Amino acid sequence: MDFNLNEEQKLLVETIRSMGERENFKQLAMEIDAKAEFPHHLMKKFADMDLLGMTLSPEYGGGGAPAINAILAIEELAKFSPMIAAPVFESNVGAVRVIDLFGTEEQKRAIIPGVCKGELSVSVCMTEPEAGSDLTSLKTFVVEDGDDLILNGQKVFVTGGGEASHYLVYTRFGDIPGYKGIGGIIVEAGMPGFSFGKQEEFMGLRGMPSCDLIFEDVRVPKKNVVLPAGEFGKLMLTFDIERCGNAAMCLGVAGGALEEAKAYAMERRAFGRPICEFQDVQFMIVDMAMKLEAARLLVYRAACGAGQGLPSVYEASLAKCFANEMVVEVTNAAMLVFGGYGYSKDFPVERMARDAKAWRVAGGTVQMLRITLASFLFGRRFDQRPGR
Repeated sequence: MDFNLNEEQKLLVETIRSMGERENFKQLAMEIDAKAEFPHHLMKKFADMDLLGMTLSPEYGGGGAPAINAILAIEELAKFSPMIAAPVFESNVGAVRVIDLFGTEEQKRAIIPGVCKGELSVSVCMTEPEAGSDLTSLKTFVVEDGDDLILNGQKVFVTGGGEASHYLVYTRFGDIPGYKGIGGIIVEAGMPGFSFGKQEEFMGLRGMPSCDLIFEDVRVPKKNVVLPAGEFGKLMLTFDIERCGNAAMCLGVAGGALEEAKAYAMERRAFGRPICEFQDVQFMIVDMAMKLEAARLLVYRAACGAGQGLPSVYEASLAKCFANEMVVEVTNAAMLVFGGYGYSKDFPVERMARDAKAWRVAGGTVQMLRITLASFLFGRRFDQRPGR
Protein backbone atom coordinates (compact mmCIF):
# COMPACT_ATOMS: atom_id res chain seq x y z
CA MET A 1 0.00 0.00 0.00
CA ASP A 2 1.46 3.35 -1.10
CA PHE A 3 1.04 6.18 1.41
CA ASN A 4 3.11 8.68 -0.58
CA LEU A 5 1.36 11.74 -1.97
CA ASN A 6 1.49 12.23 -5.72
CA GLU A 7 2.88 15.44 -7.24
CA GLU A 8 -0.56 17.05 -7.51
CA GLN A 9 -1.32 16.35 -3.86
CA LYS A 10 2.10 17.63 -2.73
CA LEU A 11 1.48 20.85 -4.67
CA LEU A 12 -1.98 21.17 -3.12
CA VAL A 13 -0.61 20.90 0.42
CA GLU A 14 2.29 23.25 -0.27
CA THR A 15 0.01 25.82 -1.93
CA ILE A 16 -2.32 25.86 1.06
CA ARG A 17 0.57 26.04 3.52
CA SER A 18 2.12 28.95 1.64
CA MET A 19 -1.19 30.76 1.41
CA GLY A 20 -1.74 30.35 5.15
CA GLU A 21 1.63 31.87 5.92
CA ARG A 22 1.25 34.65 3.34
CA GLU A 23 -2.27 35.57 4.47
CA ASN A 24 -1.32 35.24 8.17
CA PHE A 25 -4.02 32.68 8.92
CA LYS A 26 -2.67 32.32 12.47
CA GLN A 27 -3.74 35.87 13.22
CA LEU A 28 -7.02 35.38 11.36
CA ALA A 29 -7.76 32.32 13.50
CA MET A 30 -7.36 34.40 16.66
CA GLU A 31 -9.66 37.12 15.28
CA ILE A 32 -12.34 34.62 14.25
CA ASP A 33 -12.32 33.09 17.74
CA ALA A 34 -12.38 36.47 19.51
CA LYS A 35 -15.21 37.92 17.40
CA ALA A 36 -17.08 34.63 16.79
CA GLU A 37 -17.54 35.63 13.16
CA PHE A 38 -17.41 33.22 10.23
CA PRO A 39 -14.72 34.17 7.65
CA HIS A 40 -17.06 34.76 4.69
CA HIS A 41 -14.34 36.62 2.78
CA LEU A 42 -12.49 33.33 2.28
CA MET A 43 -15.27 31.88 0.11
CA LYS A 44 -14.23 33.69 -3.08
CA LYS A 45 -10.54 33.10 -2.40
CA PHE A 46 -11.11 29.36 -1.99
CA ALA A 47 -13.40 29.25 -5.03
CA ASP A 48 -10.74 30.95 -7.17
CA MET A 49 -8.27 28.30 -6.00
CA ASP A 50 -10.71 25.50 -6.96
CA LEU A 51 -10.82 24.27 -3.36
CA LEU A 52 -14.62 24.44 -3.20
CA GLY A 53 -16.28 21.38 -4.70
CA MET A 54 -12.98 19.80 -5.73
CA THR A 55 -14.53 16.33 -5.23
CA LEU A 56 -17.85 17.10 -6.95
CA SER A 57 -18.81 16.05 -10.48
CA PRO A 58 -16.99 18.03 -13.22
CA GLU A 59 -20.12 18.32 -15.36
CA TYR A 60 -21.63 20.60 -12.71
CA GLY A 61 -18.52 22.66 -12.03
CA GLY A 62 -16.74 20.35 -9.57
CA GLY A 63 -13.15 19.19 -9.75
CA GLY A 64 -13.77 15.44 -9.89
CA ALA A 65 -10.84 14.85 -7.51
CA PRO A 66 -10.64 11.84 -5.17
CA ALA A 67 -11.81 12.21 -1.57
CA ILE A 68 -8.25 12.13 -0.22
CA ASN A 69 -7.50 15.48 -1.90
CA ALA A 70 -10.24 17.18 0.08
CA ILE A 71 -9.04 15.47 3.26
CA LEU A 72 -5.53 16.82 2.67
CA ALA A 73 -6.85 20.35 2.10
CA ILE A 74 -9.08 20.25 5.18
CA GLU A 75 -6.25 18.95 7.34
CA GLU A 76 -3.80 21.63 6.20
CA LEU A 77 -6.30 24.48 6.70
CA ALA A 78 -7.46 23.15 10.07
CA LYS A 79 -3.89 23.46 11.36
CA PHE A 80 -4.72 27.16 11.51
CA SER A 81 -8.39 26.82 12.48
CA PRO A 82 -11.38 24.57 11.73
CA MET A 83 -13.28 27.76 10.87
CA ILE A 84 -10.82 28.48 8.08
CA ALA A 85 -11.18 24.89 6.84
CA ALA A 86 -15.00 24.91 7.12
CA PRO A 87 -15.82 26.16 3.58
CA VAL A 88 -13.67 23.41 2.04
CA PHE A 89 -15.21 20.84 4.40
CA GLU A 90 -18.83 21.75 3.64
CA SER A 91 -18.35 21.99 -0.14
CA ASN A 92 -16.56 18.65 -0.46
CA VAL A 93 -17.61 16.21 2.27
CA GLY A 94 -20.81 17.87 3.51
CA ALA A 95 -24.43 17.43 2.48
CA VAL A 96 -23.80 18.58 -1.07
CA ARG A 97 -22.14 15.20 -1.70
CA VAL A 98 -25.53 13.54 -1.16
CA ILE A 99 -26.98 15.75 -3.89
CA ASP A 100 -24.01 15.06 -6.16
CA LEU A 101 -24.35 11.29 -5.72
CA PHE A 102 -28.11 10.80 -5.52
CA GLY A 103 -29.83 14.05 -6.48
CA THR A 104 -31.85 14.62 -9.64
CA GLU A 105 -30.39 16.34 -12.67
CA GLU A 106 -32.41 19.44 -11.86
CA GLN A 107 -31.17 19.52 -8.25
CA LYS A 108 -27.55 19.11 -9.29
CA ARG A 109 -27.67 21.87 -11.87
CA ALA A 110 -29.46 24.24 -9.49
CA ILE A 111 -27.10 23.78 -6.53
CA ILE A 112 -23.67 22.31 -7.30
CA PRO A 113 -22.33 25.10 -9.59
CA GLY A 114 -23.23 27.70 -6.95
CA VAL A 115 -21.48 25.69 -4.22
CA CYS A 116 -18.31 25.48 -6.33
CA LYS A 117 -18.40 29.27 -6.83
CA GLY A 118 -18.92 29.92 -3.12
CA GLU A 119 -22.33 31.44 -3.77
CA LEU A 120 -24.46 28.64 -2.29
CA SER A 121 -24.04 26.21 0.60
CA VAL A 122 -25.87 23.13 1.83
CA SER A 123 -26.30 22.16 5.49
CA VAL A 124 -27.29 18.72 6.72
CA CYS A 125 -30.22 18.62 9.17
CA MET A 126 -30.35 15.42 11.16
CA THR A 127 -30.41 15.91 14.94
CA GLU A 128 -33.64 16.63 16.82
CA PRO A 129 -34.34 17.36 20.51
CA GLU A 130 -35.05 13.64 21.10
CA ALA A 131 -33.29 12.07 18.13
CA GLY A 132 -29.52 12.38 17.91
CA SER A 133 -27.74 9.08 18.33
CA ASP A 134 -31.09 7.34 17.85
CA LEU A 135 -31.66 8.90 14.45
CA THR A 136 -34.30 6.40 13.36
CA SER A 137 -36.62 7.90 16.01
CA LEU A 138 -36.75 11.34 14.38
CA LYS A 139 -40.16 13.01 14.40
CA THR A 140 -39.85 15.65 11.69
CA PHE A 141 -42.27 14.50 9.01
CA VAL A 142 -43.82 15.32 5.66
CA VAL A 143 -47.27 14.50 4.28
CA GLU A 144 -48.30 14.68 0.65
CA ASP A 145 -50.51 17.49 -0.61
CA GLY A 146 -50.88 17.37 -4.38
CA ASP A 147 -47.56 18.21 -6.00
CA ASP A 148 -46.10 19.29 -2.68
CA LEU A 149 -45.02 17.93 0.66
CA ILE A 150 -45.98 19.65 3.91
CA LEU A 151 -43.07 19.63 6.37
CA ASN A 152 -43.36 19.97 10.15
CA GLY A 153 -40.82 19.49 12.90
CA GLN A 154 -37.63 20.83 14.44
CA LYS A 155 -33.92 20.23 13.97
CA VAL A 156 -31.20 21.24 16.44
CA PHE A 157 -27.42 21.85 16.28
CA VAL A 158 -27.52 22.47 12.54
CA THR A 159 -24.07 23.57 11.36
CA GLY A 160 -24.55 26.46 8.97
CA GLY A 161 -28.01 27.10 10.36
CA GLY A 162 -29.21 30.59 9.48
CA GLU A 163 -26.38 31.08 6.97
CA ALA A 164 -26.74 28.29 4.41
CA SER A 165 -28.83 28.73 1.28
CA HIS A 166 -30.10 25.13 1.21
CA TYR A 167 -30.80 22.49 3.85
CA LEU A 168 -30.83 18.72 3.34
CA VAL A 169 -33.47 17.67 5.86
CA TYR A 170 -33.71 14.09 7.07
CA THR A 171 -37.42 13.55 7.51
CA ARG A 172 -40.04 10.89 8.02
CA PHE A 173 -42.50 10.34 5.20
CA GLY A 174 -46.01 10.10 6.65
CA ASP A 175 -46.39 7.60 9.47
CA ILE A 176 -43.98 4.93 8.21
CA PRO A 177 -42.12 3.78 11.36
CA GLY A 178 -38.39 3.23 11.84
CA TYR A 179 -35.65 3.74 9.29
CA LYS A 180 -37.89 2.62 6.39
CA GLY A 181 -39.85 5.86 6.63
CA ILE A 182 -36.85 8.18 6.48
CA GLY A 183 -35.66 10.05 3.42
CA GLY A 184 -34.07 13.39 2.53
CA ILE A 185 -35.52 16.56 1.03
CA ILE A 186 -34.09 19.98 0.13
CA VAL A 187 -35.53 22.99 1.92
CA GLU A 188 -34.49 26.43 0.73
CA ALA A 189 -33.92 29.40 2.99
CA GLY A 190 -36.84 31.81 2.84
CA MET A 191 -39.59 29.23 2.29
CA PRO A 192 -42.77 30.30 4.16
CA GLY A 193 -43.04 28.56 7.53
CA PHE A 194 -39.29 27.91 7.74
CA SER A 195 -37.58 29.83 10.56
CA PHE A 196 -34.45 29.76 12.70
CA GLY A 197 -33.81 29.69 16.44
CA LYS A 198 -31.11 31.72 18.17
CA GLN A 199 -27.49 31.18 17.24
CA GLU A 200 -25.72 28.82 19.63
CA GLU A 201 -22.67 29.86 21.65
CA PHE A 202 -20.23 26.98 22.03
CA MET A 203 -17.07 26.44 24.03
CA GLY A 204 -15.07 26.10 20.83
CA LEU A 205 -15.57 26.41 17.08
CA ARG A 206 -16.52 30.02 17.70
CA GLY A 207 -17.74 31.64 14.51
CA MET A 208 -19.42 28.51 13.19
CA PRO A 209 -23.12 29.29 12.52
CA SER A 210 -25.36 26.79 14.35
CA CYS A 211 -28.98 27.02 15.37
CA ASP A 212 -32.34 25.25 15.53
CA LEU A 213 -34.45 24.93 12.40
CA ILE A 214 -38.22 25.17 12.82
CA PHE A 215 -40.65 23.88 10.19
CA GLU A 216 -44.29 24.90 10.48
CA ASP A 217 -46.37 23.69 7.53
CA VAL A 218 -43.55 24.37 5.09
CA ARG A 219 -44.69 23.63 1.55
CA VAL A 220 -41.88 21.82 -0.27
CA PRO A 221 -42.21 20.79 -3.95
CA LYS A 222 -41.92 17.05 -4.51
CA LYS A 223 -39.12 17.76 -6.98
CA ASN A 224 -37.01 18.64 -3.89
CA VAL A 225 -36.94 15.01 -2.74
CA VAL A 226 -33.35 13.77 -2.95
CA LEU A 227 -33.94 10.32 -1.46
CA PRO A 228 -37.44 8.99 -0.79
CA ALA A 229 -38.59 6.88 2.16
CA GLY A 230 -36.68 3.63 2.33
CA GLU A 231 -33.34 5.13 1.23
CA PHE A 232 -32.06 5.79 4.75
CA GLY A 233 -29.09 3.50 4.09
CA LYS A 234 -27.84 5.74 1.27
CA LEU A 235 -28.14 8.80 3.48
CA MET A 236 -25.98 7.15 6.13
CA LEU A 237 -23.44 5.83 3.63
CA THR A 238 -22.81 9.35 2.36
CA PHE A 239 -22.57 10.51 5.97
CA ASP A 240 -19.42 8.39 6.29
CA ILE A 241 -17.76 10.78 3.83
CA GLU A 242 -18.50 13.60 6.27
CA ARG A 243 -17.06 11.51 9.09
CA CYS A 244 -13.77 11.33 7.19
CA GLY A 245 -13.87 15.11 6.93
CA ASN A 246 -14.56 15.35 10.65
CA ALA A 247 -11.49 13.19 11.30
CA ALA A 248 -9.43 15.37 8.93
CA MET A 249 -10.36 18.40 11.06
CA CYS A 250 -8.93 16.50 14.05
CA LEU A 251 -5.71 15.80 12.16
CA GLY A 252 -5.37 19.48 11.37
CA VAL A 253 -6.05 20.76 14.88
CA ALA A 254 -3.70 18.17 16.40
CA GLY A 255 -1.05 18.90 13.78
CA GLY A 256 -1.25 22.60 14.52
CA ALA A 257 -0.94 21.95 18.25
CA LEU A 258 2.09 19.71 17.71
CA GLU A 259 3.84 22.37 15.61
CA GLU A 260 3.16 25.03 18.25
CA ALA A 261 4.39 22.77 21.06
CA LYS A 262 7.63 21.89 19.21
CA ALA A 263 8.39 25.52 18.44
CA TYR A 264 7.70 26.60 22.02
CA ALA A 265 9.81 23.77 23.48
CA MET A 266 12.82 24.91 21.45
CA GLU A 267 12.30 28.55 22.42
CA ARG A 268 11.32 28.38 26.10
CA ARG A 269 14.21 28.12 28.54
CA ALA A 270 14.20 26.75 32.08
CA PHE A 271 17.15 25.97 34.36
CA GLY A 272 19.43 27.56 31.81
CA ARG A 273 18.47 25.50 28.76
CA PRO A 274 15.61 24.98 26.25
CA ILE A 275 12.86 22.79 27.69
CA CYS A 276 13.13 20.49 24.66
CA GLU A 277 16.26 19.11 26.32
CA PHE A 278 14.24 17.67 29.20
CA GLN A 279 13.12 14.09 28.71
CA ASP A 280 9.59 14.64 30.02
CA VAL A 281 8.95 17.28 27.36
CA GLN A 282 10.59 15.08 24.72
CA PHE A 283 8.36 12.16 25.65
CA MET A 284 5.20 14.32 25.53
CA ILE A 285 6.10 15.60 22.07
CA VAL A 286 6.93 12.11 20.80
CA ASP A 287 3.66 10.70 22.18
CA MET A 288 1.77 13.51 20.46
CA ALA A 289 3.47 12.70 17.16
CA MET A 290 2.82 8.95 17.46
CA LYS A 291 -0.88 9.44 18.13
CA LEU A 292 -1.20 11.92 15.28
CA GLU A 293 0.57 9.66 12.79
CA ALA A 294 -1.55 6.65 13.81
CA ALA A 295 -4.73 8.65 13.33
CA ARG A 296 -3.50 9.98 9.99
CA LEU A 297 -2.98 6.45 8.67
CA LEU A 298 -6.51 5.45 9.67
CA VAL A 299 -8.06 8.55 8.11
CA TYR A 300 -6.07 8.33 4.88
CA ARG A 301 -6.91 4.65 4.56
CA ALA A 302 -10.63 5.37 4.87
CA ALA A 303 -10.45 8.22 2.37
CA CYS A 304 -8.23 6.41 -0.15
CA GLY A 305 -10.36 3.29 0.07
CA ALA A 306 -13.31 5.40 -0.93
CA GLY A 307 -11.64 6.87 -4.02
CA GLN A 308 -14.38 8.97 -5.58
CA GLY A 309 -17.13 6.79 -4.12
CA LEU A 310 -18.16 5.92 -0.58
CA PRO A 311 -15.85 4.90 2.26
CA SER A 312 -16.18 1.69 4.24
CA VAL A 313 -18.46 2.25 7.25
CA TYR A 314 -16.02 0.30 9.41
CA GLU A 315 -12.95 2.21 8.26
CA ALA A 316 -14.64 5.62 8.47
CA SER A 317 -16.02 4.88 11.95
CA LEU A 318 -12.66 3.57 13.16
CA ALA A 319 -10.82 6.62 11.79
CA LYS A 320 -13.25 9.15 13.24
CA CYS A 321 -13.43 7.53 16.67
CA PHE A 322 -9.65 7.32 17.03
CA ALA A 323 -9.03 10.80 15.63
CA ASN A 324 -11.71 12.34 17.88
CA GLU A 325 -9.97 11.03 20.98
CA MET A 326 -6.47 11.65 19.65
CA VAL A 327 -7.04 15.37 19.08
CA VAL A 328 -8.18 15.92 22.67
CA GLU A 329 -5.14 14.08 24.03
CA VAL A 330 -2.71 15.93 21.76
CA THR A 331 -4.09 19.41 22.43
CA ASN A 332 -4.15 18.74 26.17
CA ALA A 333 -0.50 17.68 26.01
CA ALA A 334 0.34 20.81 24.02
CA MET A 335 -1.15 22.92 26.81
CA LEU A 336 1.11 21.17 29.31
CA VAL A 337 4.19 21.89 27.19
CA PHE A 338 3.25 25.57 27.27
CA GLY A 339 2.74 25.49 31.04
CA GLY A 340 0.77 28.49 32.33
CA TYR A 341 0.85 30.12 28.90
CA GLY A 342 -1.08 27.15 27.51
CA TYR A 343 -4.10 28.37 29.45
CA SER A 344 -3.81 31.90 28.06
CA LYS A 345 -5.81 33.21 25.11
CA ASP A 346 -2.66 34.97 23.95
CA PHE A 347 -1.42 31.58 22.73
CA PRO A 348 -3.19 29.35 20.16
CA VAL A 349 -3.18 26.03 22.04
CA GLU A 350 -5.92 27.26 24.42
CA ARG A 351 -8.25 27.71 21.43
CA MET A 352 -7.12 24.45 19.87
CA ALA A 353 -7.96 22.56 23.07
CA ARG A 354 -11.47 24.03 23.04
CA ASP A 355 -11.99 23.31 19.35
CA ALA A 356 -10.75 19.74 19.81
CA LYS A 357 -13.60 18.72 22.10
CA ALA A 358 -16.38 19.34 19.59
CA TRP A 359 -15.51 16.55 17.17
CA ARG A 360 -16.26 13.74 19.66
CA VAL A 361 -19.94 14.74 19.45
CA ALA A 362 -20.35 16.11 15.92
CA GLY A 363 -21.08 13.55 13.23
CA GLY A 364 -21.79 10.71 15.64
CA THR A 365 -20.51 10.36 19.18
CA VAL A 366 -17.53 8.18 19.97
CA GLN A 367 -19.84 5.96 22.04
CA MET A 368 -22.16 5.30 19.08
CA LEU A 369 -19.18 4.73 16.80
CA ARG A 370 -17.93 2.07 19.20
CA ILE A 371 -21.32 0.35 19.05
CA THR A 372 -21.11 0.41 15.24
CA LEU A 373 -17.61 -1.02 15.34
CA ALA A 374 -18.67 -3.72 17.80
CA SER A 375 -21.40 -4.78 15.35
CA PHE A 376 -18.75 -5.35 12.68
CA LEU A 377 -16.38 -7.16 15.02
CA PHE A 378 -19.04 -9.47 16.46
CA GLY A 379 -20.92 -9.87 13.20
CA ARG A 380 -24.27 -8.92 14.71
CA ARG A 381 -26.34 -5.81 15.34
CA PHE A 382 -26.70 -4.39 18.86
CA ASP A 383 -29.97 -2.54 19.43
CA GLN A 384 -29.91 0.02 22.26
CA ARG A 385 -33.67 0.18 22.73
CA PRO A 386 -35.13 -1.33 25.93
CA GLY A 387 -36.46 -4.85 25.59
CA ARG A 388 -34.69 -5.54 22.33
